[in-house]
Amino acid sequence: MRFERTTVDKNQTAERDGETDHDFGIEGAGITGSLSGNSDSKYGTSPSEKTERPEKVEMPKGAQRPERAENSKATELPEKALIPKGAQIPEKGEISKETEMPAAEISKETEIPEKAEMQKKSTVRDMTEGSIAGHLTAFALPLLFGNVFQMLYNTVDSIVVGNFVGTEALAAISSTTMIVNIMIFFFNGFSIGGGVVISRYFGARKLQELHRTVETAIAVTILFGIFFTLAGFVLVPAMLKLMQTPEDVFPQAKVYLEIYFGGALGLLLYNMGSGILRAVGDTKRPLYFLIFTSLLNTVLDLFFVIVLKAGIAGAAYATIISQFLSAFLVLLLLLRTEDIYKLTLKDLKIDLPILKMIFGIGLPTGIQSVITSVSNVFVQSYINGFGSGCMAGWGAYNKLDSFIFLPINSLSQAATTFVSQNIGAGRTERANKGAARSIQMAVGVTAVIATILIVLAPQATALFTNDEEVIYYGVLFLRMNTYFLMFNAVNHVLAGALRGRGESRVPMFCMLLCFVLIRQIYLFIGSRIAYTPYVVGFGYPVGWMTCCVLELTYFIRFRNRHVSERI
Repeated sequence: MRFERTTVDKNQTAERDGETDHDFGIEGAGITGSLSGNSDSKYGTSPSEKTERPEKVEMPKGAQRPERAENSKATELPEKALIPKGAQIPEKGEISKETEMPAAEISKETEIPEKAEMQKKSTVRDMTEGSIAGHLTAFALPLLFGNVFQMLYNTVDSIVVGNFVGTEALAAISSTTMIVNIMIFFFNGFSIGGGVVISRYFGARKLQELHRTVETAIAVTILFGIFFTLAGFVLVPAMLKLMQTPEDVFPQAKVYLEIYFGGALGLLLYNMGSGILRAVGDTKRPLYFLIFTSLLNTVLDLFFVIVLKAGIAGAAYATIISQFLSAFLVLLLLLRTEDIYKLTLKDLKIDLPILKMIFGIGLPTGIQSVITSVSNVFVQSYINGFGSGCMAGWGAYNKLDSFIFLPINSLSQAATTFVSQNIGAGRTERANKGAARSIQMAVGVTAVIATILIVLAPQATALFTNDEEVIYYGVLFLRMNTYFLMFNAVNHVLAGALRGRGESRVPMFCMLLCFVLIRQIYLFIGSRIAYTPYVVGFGYPVGWMTCCVLELTYFIRFRNRHVSERI
């Protein structure tokens, strides 16, 4: 079912939640008045056929003036005179067969029946109406809990292998992190692109286009899964050699990566499926699937490693089994649902124009994530020069930094969906308010968590070690950098909002410029002036602050630019 948005004059639109609300019509036809019962012709008569009000007639002297309630034949409206005796008078707002837009046609073509239907669905969240803060909170909280379980999912292998297999096996898993992240970060960009396009069509009530986007996203995900599986088998040895993996770690790292890439399809299908659900406002069921599979992964890790003595291969098999199960659950949901995002296998094909839009948004995001991740290796190289104590303290700081980043990431994804839905509905002002509110919430939450961590920095660092030197450096980095994370909160939430507008290249250029180029220039010059942990550690805030200035400047300058026609 296709909807075309009617261009509505600002003076004719209703104000809702402080925003301009747009009506939808059929190819610009003015049917909104008829829908609301305010048409010129109440009973099928055109405006030109209306009877003009008779001129005032002077009453003869002494004549009795009729009462107001009494309707004389002379003043009775001609429409009523045309209705045969006993004929049924239409209800107010009903459109007769003589009008150009039959009522049956209107019920099929406008968004109203679908909108009413969507409001009945508890799994769909229409963010184009209602409380902005309420929508953002309800969307972000399940994501926050999901991110916590995702961290658990990613660390269980290391914990089990490190305690029950050995140091070489733990080092093997650690050495594979960068390779795995390249695949995940790149595909997450594609997943974000698909989610933005789906949210846009959801907000615009373009249900046929939404359906084709779902089919295209799943079809391309299957191709990506096959590609990464084959590429993993072929390229794993070369990638490990490129990273100069030690000989005692190489065999186990190779085994782990080959098995992991063998299950790439499950991981990618789950990520895309949950991305589709989040695009229409459903963050609860992806959370339920993630909790279940995270717990299953823990149980399978213990079973394969401890009971079956399968070593690092057992940990890898536990991971891919859990990934395939999560993919199965989300695909089963998409296939069985009767909601607007239903997946239909017979329609599974790639729509090239839609694929182009997905890549237009997702590819810059994936490239930015991969390059930024790789550039952090250079920051680590500067830290390594201060010895193992500083390295461990920096590692503890980064673990705690990841904890603070969880609500920022959740609100960033919430901003993407909120902005994309409202841009699709033609509500640019509301989209901008949602972006601003998301930033306020992220900065506020970050400030609270940062204050707690600064006060409890020694205790927080001591969770990782009892070594006094490590604790000293961990406290140093925490107290120096943590408050500056509020700038990073602005960066990532605003980047999410810009992606929701379809402008993913802007945050890509800003982050690559600031997180890679400016940060590396700062470290190169700063380390030659004063090579100290303070100078090197402050490299992160330098990138955050400059990126914040650039993104805010762009958003303030172009926030009212119309972007809804891009999709």
